[in-house]
Amino acid sequence: IPEAIESILLKGSRVEPRVALLKPISSAISIGSGGPFGAEGPIIMTGGAFGSIVAQLFRLTGAERKTLLVAGAAAGMSATFAAPVAAALLAVELLLFEWKPRSLVPVALASATAAIVRPHLLGSGPLFPVAPHDAAMSGPAIGACVACGLLAGGLSALLTVSVYAFEDLFAKLPIHWMWWPAIGGVVVGVGGLVYPRALGVGYDLIQDLLRGNLAVPALLLLIVTKWTMWSASLGSGTSGGVLAPLLILGAALGGLESHWFPDEGLGFWPLVSMGAVLGGTMRSPFTGVIFTLELTHDLDALLPLLLAVTCAHGFTVLVLRRSILTEKVSRRGFHLSREYSTDPLEILFVREVMGSEIAAIPASLNRDQIVASLGGKRRGHRLFAVVDEA
Repeated sequence: IPEAIESILLKGSRVEPRVALLKPISSAISIGSGGPFGAEGPIIMTGGAFGSIVAQLFRLTGAERKTLLVAGAAAGMSATFAAPVAAALLAVELLLFEWKPRSLVPVALASATAAIVRPHLLGSGPLFPVAPHDAAMSGPAIGACVACGLLAGGLSALLTVSVYAFEDLFAKLPIHWMWWPAIGGVVVGVGGLVYPRALGVGYDLIQDLLRGNLAVPALLLLIVTKWTMWSASLGSGTSGGVLAPLLILGAALGGLESHWFPDEGLGFWPLVSMGAVLGGTMRSPFTGVIFTLELTHDLDALLPLLLAVTCAHGFTVLVLRRSILTEKVSRRGFHLSREYSTDPLEILFVREVMGSEIAAIPASLNRDQIVASLGGKRRGHRLFAVVDEA
């Protein structure tokens, strides 16, 4: 996803055609061989590459290239998770940097089209069905949702720091960067020996976590192993996504919390916690809420998710300068603001900002004459127009 952001903001939404071919191949190898990643990141970039290639073939404008790139990315995520609304939200929160019909309409239609086609290829229904939960919440449960969000925010911050700590560590190695993913693969292999279920995408593992099938020792071992494997391999530059690992780590944290928090039903706290970790780590709160709802189809979890995800997002905003996605772009020397705002130049008239009293200075005057003409007063001016006969 950082590569998609960089393409949009710094490269005019131009993606090289080879990305559409090499990205899925490299990701298939890294994930298929046990890499602790999700498939959504590469699919988002691959879909974006196809959109960008189409735009370049038809020689469209920069804004139109961005729209098609993001439309392809949203369609890829929608097809992967059967989450069309969350895919459109992720596009708005992470990639579009605007909320305008010219971009939102094509992106939403692309996401919906992928969702329509998906059942015929991959099956229908929620990806992680859960038992329904009671919509009514007690006071202790509401407080526990806040605590869940804060704990998820703390985990999100630590995950972000650990990924870039490994990246810094690899950068200090006296070997060519081509060998870094191989070293990351060794870490993955050792982690697989310690806890084999931590290997791969782990969708079946997420389902077991939501069903409460793992005991406390297994949850702790899963968190430590998956965290280390994912941070090391991602920091080494291996190709893979972040969504599925965040869902696993968040659900595992929720599994631990379910032993101390109020009993709200089977899988309730893993569900809430995985949404909170996702929203906190990616700094995309609305995506975290809607994405979790679409993955589970448990609409009664809307209120607790809103509480927990918002708290997690607020926590990471306070303790981290950037998210796990924007930090990579920043490390390449580019400032990136994720704050959603309107460009003031689009809503101001020239007459509202122009200066009507201009202090003009003839080019023939010397310094002493200029000082004398001003009389020691700059009249609020910081800049002066220097003019000659022409």
